[in-house]
Amino acid sequence: MKILLIYPRYPNSFWSYSHVLKFISKKAAVPPLGLITVSAMLPSTWQKKLVDLNVATLRTSDIQWADYVFISAMYIQKESVNLIIDECKTHNTKIVAGGPLFTQDYKSYPQIDHFVLNEAEITLPQFLNDLHAGHPQKLYKTAEYADITHTPIPDYHLLSRKDYAFMNIQVSRGCPYACDFCEITTLLGHKVRMKKKEQIINELEKLYKLNWRGSVLIVDDNFIGNKNVIKNSLLPVIKDWMQAHQYPFVFNTETSINLADDEELMSLMVQAGFNSTFVGIETPDENSLHECNKNQNVNRDLLQSVIKIQKAGMHVSGGFIVGFDSDTPSVFQRQIDFIQKSGIVSAMVGLLNAPKNTRLYKRLEVENRLTTEATGNNTDYSMNFIPKMNQSELIKGYKEIIHNIYATKPYYKRIRQLLLNYNRFKYRQTKINFSLLGAFFKSVYIIGFLNRGRSEYWKLLLWTLFNRPGSIVDAITYTVYGYHYQMVYGLRNKKTA
Repeated sequence: MKILLIYPRYPNSFWSYSHVLKFISKKAAVPPLGLITVSAMLPSTWQKKLVDLNVATLRTSDIQWADYVFISAMYIQKESVNLIIDECKTHNTKIVAGGPLFTQDYKSYPQIDHFVLNEAEITLPQFLNDLHAGHPQKLYKTAEYADITHTPIPDYHLLSRKDYAFMNIQVSRGCPYACDFCEITTLLGHKVRMKKKEQIINELEKLYKLNWRGSVLIVDDNFIGNKNVIKNSLLPVIKDWMQAHQYPFVFNTETSINLADDEELMSLMVQAGFNSTFVGIETPDENSLHECNKNQNVNRDLLQSVIKIQKAGMHVSGGFIVGFDSDTPSVFQRQIDFIQKSGIVSAMVGLLNAPKNTRLYKRLEVENRLTTEATGNNTDYSMNFIPKMNQSELIKGYKEIIHNIYATKPYYKRIRQLLLNYNRFKYRQTKINFSLLGAFFKSVYIIGFLNRGRSEYWKLLLWTLFNRPGSIVDAITYTVYGYHYQMVYGLRNKKTA
């Protein structure tokens, strides 16, 4: 068999980091971990090629070469998905589809030949058995959850690794919480299932032997979903491995806010090489937190929790939402104030949307408030339901948040706040995030000379050199991130930028 694995293109968005990538001479932020994991599950005798449209061009000859095209996607990639399907159909190449988009919405794609949905550890062997027997079915899905202790090491060798800013691994699946706007538990369940620590070390070894050095994203939706195992079993062996290999990687991940409650856990993460975590803050409004069932965030000082994590040695990125039914017009300024005081430089603020099969989607469907499907893009000013607040007022307030946190002066002020909060771990080898010195000179030229807000750039660098000289790399990194955020939100062409 000849298998062509195709990963659709991402549009420009908050998480694409497309404008950052230009500074560091990379083409994509992260590789398609799902596809290269599926590749590792296919028979070793099969020929396999990967085309990630975020780093490469799909050629007609690739499609004509393949017996089957395997495609995986998320909602935000739908436009690219449609183009891939059309191209495959033009050349009569059969398509096998899986991943979040198709698991949630396979009925919208009748032109696809075979769906291998949910977790491939369960459904892919069923498809392969039927394919071998000569009668593959249209649909393979399951309500069961896989035992990921048998999941193979992804086929990292298929990647053009030089084109990516990060490599990625997965430690666990599932989340113990039940936020009503989140589709993770629909896809992966409430029980946190973990790989064995030996699997994780083997994956790190694989990346190390492939000469990867630098950032590794742990893609878990909540890395500390099983705190006991993470703290007492996994982190100690990662720490030992990292020390033995002289810290070749820097880890980024996603955690719930209760990470701040465990100083020993935070310390272990930092010693193991973690320097950043994404936290779903959502809103400082307690009523809205109760409404969306974000119970892990209620009855706590969210601002102090963020600062605790920063002081422990980790940068905090944050997710924020407006558009809850209980939101009032005061929420816009409250979001601005919280973000500015927290020093959360990368604050992803989105309008509330209801992904398919979530509790929120089902409630709004009953209330007859759904209007369209969610786009999956947090920065396109879209909503897929009728909000309780006047929609024009909501959009206006949302744009005010974006302007007040990503215009140059408040953004650079927030970088200073982060650098004041953040305590860098002193024993870890430090390396410029961009890996190339050329990125620094690009930032100086583009942001320091061509940018309308260049005076703030130089003020920040001078302030950092005098007040936090050990954080100069972080300061430069975040100026480049700010350039990306302003481009994504359309602020670069305004005088206020």
